[in-house]
Amino acid sequence: MLLACLGTLGPFSIDTYLPAFQGIAQSLGATPAQMQQTLSAYLFGFALMNLFHGALSDALGRRPVVLAGLTVFTLASVGCAMSESIGALVGFRALQGMSAGAGVVVSRAIIRDMFPPSDSQRVMSQVTIFFGVAPAIAPVMGGFLFVHLGWHSIFWVLSGVGLLLIAINARWLPESLHASQRQSFHPMHLMRGYAELLGNARFIALVFASGVPFNGMFLYVLSAPEWLGTHLGMGPTQFFWFFGMTISGIMCGAFISGRLAGRVPPRRQIRWGFSVMVVVSLVNVGLNLTLTPHPGWALLPVALFAFGWALMVPVVTLMVLDLAPERRGMASSLQACVGSAANGVVAGVVAPLVMHSTVALALASLGLMSVGLVAWYWVRRVPI
Repeated sequence: MLLACLGTLGPFSIDTYLPAFQGIAQSLGATPAQMQQTLSAYLFGFALMNLFHGALSDALGRRPVVLAGLTVFTLASVGCAMSESIGALVGFRALQGMSAGAGVVVSRAIIRDMFPPSDSQRVMSQVTIFFGVAPAIAPVMGGFLFVHLGWHSIFWVLSGVGLLLIAINARWLPESLHASQRQSFHPMHLMRGYAELLGNARFIALVFASGVPFNGMFLYVLSAPEWLGTHLGMGPTQFFWFFGMTISGIMCGAFISGRLAGRVPPRRQIRWGFSVMVVVSLVNVGLNLTLTPHPGWALLPVALFAFGWALMVPVVTLMVLDLAPERRGMASSLQACVGSAANGVVAGVVAPLVMHSTVALALASLGLMSVGLVAWYWVRRVPI
């Protein structure tokens, strides 16, 4: 439960304030472009610090980095709540993003530190389930707080969440990295570690296999207003069906992944996950080429794609960490950084180019999944 909360803090703090975008803009006299900067600043800070949270935890231990990250996140949330200008809000949102990633990165390393492979897969699957729940709860909570208490209350609640997590983790989170396993944070040692990982073709391939296919589903989330509203003719109150079905796919896939741990060989489980995504992606392209877009059939392929992704990603993530047992924090950092970079490219480049057409969306989703498939096919042929 502790690790799941740490892993979902990042996406939760993104989605909670989205319903209040217009209200914040009116309150601070900000333009839509300036409001977008509050999101971009968060994502940029998140991606940047992902490179260092893991290395810091390898050098200083897992607990100090988690507690420091939560402390900075809490203070940044207070700063957001007290912001009286858009510039201040952008700055504190960047600080939020830089600190929220500590939980995501370090929690993965802690899982592998503490549990043997089959148990690690079960725990990682449980964390993935919570990862699916957070985006569903966050906008609902944020909308309720905004309507009844104003936009400042959203960030005060995030401050309270941060304080609660500090107290709970200080009491119950163990230090999972033995002092004898700690690595130097000297710049030369750090650069040598990054060079070794980046020079390991198998590591890079596994990182791409785990991080890029997610965007086959995330592309539809980013394009939701255009895809659901314009192409499928759904009203804003009906968007819930899409998010509900997709989140259900993630939760079911992660649950089954955990149940299969220790019973099915990891490679076979990954093959099953990719098989689901390949079949669904091809069917999705065929349906969009031949049928008029309609919610009755268009939502299900994305949910099934999410199921396939969640079925395989806990296993691939553990493979990434096991390639660098002495630098699990750094490996988790690089994995998160590649995933964040892929998300940024899809959000800023791919989605704007393809959201005008349901066929283009389906083809782009297939292409993103294929990047991960090719990477896994290469890894599969080489003994691990």
